[in-house]
Amino acid sequence: MARILSIDYGKKRTGIAVTDPMQIVAGGLVTVCTSELLDYIDNYIKKEQVEKIVVGEPKQTNGIPSENMERVVGFIKQLKALHPEIPIELYDERFTSSIAHKAMIEGGLHKKARQNKALVDKISATIILEDYLESIRNKEKR
Repeated sequence: MARILSIDYGKKRTGIAVTDPMQIVAGGLVTVCTSELLDYIDNYIKKEQVEKIVVGEPKQTNGIPSENMERVVGFIKQLKALHPEIPIELYDERFTSSIAHKAMIEGGLHKKARQNKALVDKISATIILEDYLESIRNKEKR
């Protein structure tokens, strides 16, 4: 099997998470400057087998796409052009930042560490990927 990559796309920074090759565990990989994102992903795919890319779908709490959706759509078009062989799925990312902050508090991180937006983005990408994996497992059980 190959890995699944998850992206929490942001205007300035983007969090990336990835599964193990067996697609059992999700882990935070890195946070990169969004301007360097396509290059980072391209280089990663050249080193590791990636079966699918899951991109956080930015929605407001009422389900309406957020202002970041336009940027996400543009990014996905560029990524598909770069790697048309890899399927890309959007996955609802609502509340991932607040869940990431809660996880950081529960993990005992001090206030200074919780203000590290790069860490929040990487954790958010991990949460998106964990939720995605769980949804796949639930579909398989039905």
